[in-house]
Amino acid sequence: MKIPRTAQLAAGVVVAVLVWLVVYPVLLVTRDAFVGPAGGTLDHVRAFLARPNEWQAFWGSLWLSVATVVLSALIGVPLAFLFSRYEFPGRRVLGALVALPVALPPLVGVVAFLFLYGETGFVAHLYDAVTGAAMAPWRLEGPGAILLVQAYSMYVYFYLLTRAALERLDGSAGEAASSLGASRWGTLTRVTLPLLRPALVGAALLTFTAALASFSAPYIFGGGYRVLPTQILATRLNGDYALSMVETVALTLLALVALGLSTRVGPDAATTGGKGAAPARAIGGRTGILVSMLGWGLAVFLLLPHATLLLLSFVPLATWTTQALPPVYSVANYVMVAHEPTRLLPLLNSLWMAVAATVLSVGIAVLSGVLIVRRRVRGRGLIETLLATPWAVPGTVFALALATAFRVREPWAARMMLVGTIWYLQLAYLIRDLPVTSRPVLTGFRQLDPTLDDAAAALGADRWTTWRRVILPLLRPAIAAGAALAFVVALGDFVTSILLYTYDSRPMSLEILSSLRDGDVGVAAVYGVVLMLASATVFLLGSERSATR
Repeated sequence: MKIPRTAQLAAGVVVAVLVWLVVYPVLLVTRDAFVGPAGGTLDHVRAFLARPNEWQAFWGSLWLSVATVVLSALIGVPLAFLFSRYEFPGRRVLGALVALPVALPPLVGVVAFLFLYGETGFVAHLYDAVTGAAMAPWRLEGPGAILLVQAYSMYVYFYLLTRAALERLDGSAGEAASSLGASRWGTLTRVTLPLLRPALVGAALLTFTAALASFSAPYIFGGGYRVLPTQILATRLNGDYALSMVETVALTLLALVALGLSTRVGPDAATTGGKGAAPARAIGGRTGILVSMLGWGLAVFLLLPHATLLLLSFVPLATWTTQALPPVYSVANYVMVAHEPTRLLPLLNSLWMAVAATVLSVGIAVLSGVLIVRRRVRGRGLIETLLATPWAVPGTVFALALATAFRVREPWAARMMLVGTIWYLQLAYLIRDLPVTSRPVLTGFRQLDPTLDDAAAALGADRWTTWRRVILPLLRPAIAAGAALAFVVALGDFVTSILLYTYDSRPMSLEILSSLRDGDVGVAAVYGVVLMLASATVFLLGSERSATR
């Protein structure tokens, strides 16, 4: 098929822009890690290798990410089997509640855990009221606390991907194994799990990458525990710019090695067949009631942190001290945020930047879909790789890379001054949104029947009419899903925000941290509630639209 010249030219422009925004900043960081005043040097690398703190951060990140993968799998995979293979009272509602953490910004979950399980949280107050102790016997701090919070939010990757794979899995394979005398355990380990390997490896990659890049939980609960994302920030704040570059390169290499291993371990295997998925088995009687009760108990556990956040948003400043429950409730915190310009600004900043990043990333994704799938331009594989790259590289790395690339005005080197402008964060949000919008949009394009254009043309429709009345309506579910994910990611971003924000562009995530430092728990809770409700609403609307064809 002959490729139109305009399409190939557009592909060249897209590649150039993506290389400039995605690859070029990372290359500058890598260069700065090996360049000193006198030119090329390995002094910065030697300093990294010689300092125990750096090795602690490196191995801390690696161990914590692996542990998060294991714990998330132990939670998410059994839940996927439970909700896909068994029918019991409340199954549909509970299945939706179990997936709730995926729609919430990471910082909101961290803060919610702090308010619920922290040394001055609800559980601690309740413990003090029951036992009369002056202080709770636990501390929500260190690697255990980080692991707990990360597993709480990241097991959803295993749950969603495994459940989707199970619902596509050909039930005849299990039936054949059973007819040959295989036990349930044998069928599970020798038939089902091997067929699920692509989904499990994909979930492990997502979880590992997210845990490796996690900043909120280590920053809030880390204490003295070192991981590379927080170590990069600390080193940069201490003024050791070159060493922070080396730390950034080390974190990037960890993420890329994980990506490379996943492609070797998890081949693209088909898990569907002719008979379709095995039907869910009904669980009745006492067992069904017990399973339902356990499920609702799990749902309550999942909802408690967020219910705590909502409750605290109605507690006025300094009215809750040692009581088990707050004694006074009002809407004073909401009124304060709505009427004070300095408090309202972060809310408005977060909303408009999230909307702008979503619109731009969807536009780039749709244009890329046209070029890659419908026009099949040369270099389409490169475009798709560039769109996916920001997901494989931790947010800390990209934030520092953008700070490096756009802190000076050098037109000859394709660098501009964005430091101190509102466009700094906007650009970062856009880049981080590209993978989450392009993946569903490209999938939507590939699912289109290639004969649609010919059929529309035979009925007298021109290209614009075909696109507007045929192609776009069919793409709306994929676009809605990508847009919802992009909005949630941008709205709740914390790691890039803390490295790139200015006072005038500060988002709600930074204002939550500032309010906590000032002891204004109620206002911090208000911002958290706004983030939680906005993200959940958009995510649910996007999911509903994507499920409607």
